[in-house]
Amino acid sequence: MRIDVLSLFPEMFTVPMHDSIIGRAIENKTIDLAVTNFRDFTKDKHRHVDDYPFGGGAGMLLQAQPIIDAYEHTKKVSTEAGYPDGKVILMDPAGKTFRQADAEMLSHDTHLTFICGHYEGYDERIRSIVTDEYSLGDFVLTGGELPAMVMIDAITRLIPGVLGNNQSKVEESFSTGLLEEPQYTRPADFRGMKVPEVLMNGDHKKIALWNQKEALRRTYLRRPDLIDHQKLTSTQKKLLADVRIEEAEKQRLNTSDKKNHFTGE
Repeated sequence: MRIDVLSLFPEMFTVPMHDSIIGRAIENKTIDLAVTNFRDFTKDKHRHVDDYPFGGGAGMLLQAQPIIDAYEHTKKVSTEAGYPDGKVILMDPAGKTFRQADAEMLSHDTHLTFICGHYEGYDERIRSIVTDEYSLGDFVLTGGELPAMVMIDAITRLIPGVLGNNQSKVEESFSTGLLEEPQYTRPADFRGMKVPEVLMNGDHKKIALWNQKEALRRTYLRRPDLIDHQKLTSTQKKLLADVRIEEAEKQRLNTSDKKNHFTGE
């Protein structure tokens, strides 16, 4: 996959994108990453990339010309390198919230371009080259570099050959629609906190069932909204019903203990 990034601060990508798993993917050429400073494409002698908006208003807007010229340059370079035109992603607070399903979809592309903004926004004409707009959530950052890095990390780790164990991509949180179940490693007893017995008995069928149930429990307690959008199997529905009964009983006992504590009973 070829990834182009248009940014005013290309140095921000130097360490995060060239370290650990992604760094190795770049080294072995699974990923081709290029970061371009669109300030280099301004035609202003002072190298301005922003200006006041027509009609007035607070703040400055990024101009269309430097970004579009930078995009056309990177498009030409990537085409010469054998990469087809791909999606152009604008990092914008008004964009669609980025989710795991988007990462999985975008991981199948062979060329992505990310545009990282600053200031109060963009000249609307920049959107003439944009195919997709994304946001990480309902908050505002000083620039689009950090969201772009998060997206690149989430996308590229799904590309075959980037992770050592492809099965881990399938089993991790959100890929299955549920949060991951609790996991443990040695020692089996750490300061009185013990690994559940079922995980050590070697019965893989029971372990798989426990994993499903605890994934449902964690999702039910922490992200019930995910369950609302999940098509559960008959087994999962029964496990979830058991979880709800167990958690209701825990809540009842906790309430009873608190009442006894205050009444002295």
